[in-house]
Amino acid sequence: MKKNLITVLIAAVLVVIFALLLFTFQVRQSEIVVVSTFLKPTRSINEPGAYFKWPWPIQSVSRFDQRVQNFEDKFSENLTADGTMLLTSVYVGWRISDAGKFLLVIPGGSVPAAQQKLEQMLRSAKAAVIGKHNLSDFVNADPAQLKFEAIENEIKTSVQNELAANYGMSIEFLGIKKLGLPESVTQTVFDRMKSERTKLISKAQNEGIKEATIITSGAERQAADVIANAQAAATRIEGEGVAEAAKTLSVFQQNPELAIFQLKLEALKNSMNQKTTLFFDETKPPFDIFRNLPGNPPTK
Repeated sequence: MKKNLITVLIAAVLVVIFALLLFTFQVRQSEIVVVSTFLKPTRSINEPGAYFKWPWPIQSVSRFDQRVQNFEDKFSENLTADGTMLLTSVYVGWRISDAGKFLLVIPGGSVPAAQQKLEQMLRSAKAAVIGKHNLSDFVNADPAQLKFEAIENEIKTSVQNELAANYGMSIEFLGIKKLGLPESVTQTVFDRMKSERTKLISKAQNEGIKEATIITSGAERQAADVIANAQAAATRIEGEGVAEAAKTLSVFQQNPELAIFQLKLEALKNSMNQKTTLFFDETKPPFDIFRNLPGNPPTK
């Protein structure tokens, strides 16, 4: 009796497990699931958890990775607007945005098949965008003249619109990874870069010379102003001295003895200091001014 009960319980558990496998499915955190009814996508689920479905062949479940897929295309040759052959390669981060559409368009919902389709679209988009830009937008001695970001956005926009409309895919990021030049044009490009660098050096030198000229001219102008002011001040002082000398000369001309006395005093002052002791002959100039001073005996 007990043996039959255990057998029944085991059978019941197996039936429950089998029913769960037939009528339920689980969605993981990193997955997006498409439920198809009679092979036609009817429901997309990207929230993790357990869900109900009808057993096959009524309904089937297709699972996709909803994380960003990294992809790098191959080197491809394209002509720039000025007729230079340029080799380019881009890196792309893409993800599934509409799993139902993705399942219908991409055979079996295969990621490699999706990336093959993406590479074809990138090749066409790069040819169209690069053909609108000159080589100087990619290779330039002046970093300010480079247009990498604008070119990357043009390629991304071109591919993004077609992917979203027809393939249920979206591009998260896109950038130029590699640039190359065929050997036939490498030397020409180097020569052009050298010429552009020479122009930049010449421009910088000319600006330096111009700035130096401005500074030199300003310094010379300031020096000329200082010299002119000094000369004017010297002329004024000299004029004042001449005028003062003219006044003194008229006085001395009227009284020559006073002039002689003044000269003797200056000579005496120049020969003495605070601690000078003099022994002199009062009969000799300029010491003869001490003769006939009050209190001195008259000189014979």
